[in-house]
Amino acid sequence: MKLLYAILGLISLFLGILGIFLPFLPTTPFLLLSAALFAKSSTRLYNWVINHKIFGKYIQSYRDEKSIPLRIKFVALAMMWGTMLFTIFTIAVDKWWLQFLLLSIALGVTLHILSLKTKKEC
Repeated sequence: MKLLYAILGLISLFLGILGIFLPFLPTTPFLLLSAALFAKSSTRLYNWVINHKIFGKYIQSYRDEKSIPLRIKFVALAMMWGTMLFTIFTIAVDKWWLQFLLLSIALGVTLHILSLKTKKEC
């Protein structure tokens, strides 16, 4: 089971890294998931990801304080809404149920992000 968690953690980490470059793919949830999976599978991988010079501060901030920096909130919401609106008005233009689903997801994620404390610095 530990091997499965480690593999899933690596996949989640890969998706989180891709999310840095692809606006439609979220970064932070995948990094948090990878940290949780590594915690169940490998102390070495868990320590590596939470102490990583780029990813670690976001994971620790969320884990310890349930907070994210204002800049990250703004970027996450702007990218998500931009991607969702683009998809709704171009790809899902004839599918009302998909538009509704995407809007519901976007609203849910927005409420979650806005409910988190805002950290002054990262």
